[in-house]
Amino acid sequence: MAEYDTISKHLIQTYPKDFIRLTLEQDDVEVLDILDTEQHTVDTRHTDSLIRVHIAGKEALIHHEFQTTDDPSMPIRMAGYIIRAIERHNLPIHSSVIYLRRNAGRRDPGYFVHEISGRPVVMEYTVIRLSEIEGQDIIDGGPSGLFPFASLMKRPVGIDSETWLRHCVDATNALVVDESIKVDILDRLMILSGLEYDQRLINRILLQEGLMDAIMRESSFAQYIKQQGIEQGERKSTLEDILEVLEIRFDLSEAHPLSARIAAIDDLHRLKQLHRAAIQVSSLEAFEQTLDA
Repeated sequence: MAEYDTISKHLIQTYPKDFIRLTLEQDDVEVLDILDTEQHTVDTRHTDSLIRVHIAGKEALIHHEFQTTDDPSMPIRMAGYIIRAIERHNLPIHSSVIYLRRNAGRRDPGYFVHEISGRPVVMEYTVIRLSEIEGQDIIDGGPSGLFPFASLMKRPVGIDSETWLRHCVDATNALVVDESIKVDILDRLMILSGLEYDQRLINRILLQEGLMDAIMRESSFAQYIKQQGIEQGERKSTLEDILEVLEIRFDLSEAHPLSARIAAIDDLHRLKQLHRAAIQVSSLEAFEQTLDA
């Protein structure tokens, strides 16, 4: 899912006001800065997007996370992001999680509650499911950072999924913008559509519309994704190295729950840290403590 995450982050950094309008439902917000999303803890964590803004003349933070699947730990993850952001920047924060897949996020309560000495501590955030947003409204609004997500949004009544995807492609192709911008929007639209549509259908539509060559030839974002592919290759290699070290040193099997936990980590820097730990720790239990830290 790394490419979907990469595209979403890139779009919000390029079109921050469009996402702020979506999550806050207001226009009187001045973007001041796109902040570094690295949060230094025992293990380094990254928020997907952190934007410093002026709202009604006061500084605040706008925080977004993108999620493709359900994650029962999302409330506590969001609470962690919120607390660390407040600690680092000392500003009020508006947090949202945006679910990309049609069926994801239905059970996310939008808050985390923890009781300390009998007193509840509550961290709230906004839950946004793209499938509940009217896609036609985004298309009618013209080019924006949300345009590439249109195929994942709610379809007009009476339109099936394939017809809707073709409509999104046609609307993108009809945009009156610089050709390089149009191709980039189309490129991202097609990649994100892979969350809901069969890749063979996507390729067939592009070929039928005569757009495949333009994407492969002209899209600057295609090159960006290629670089991400190189990084994913390094991630795969590092992951294999970790599992091999743990197998040799501690007889860790492929079926062991730790193997699945390690394989689910996308952060290459984190995997490199774990590779060093796998070489240095004295036991599998010690490695698991490092993983949990």
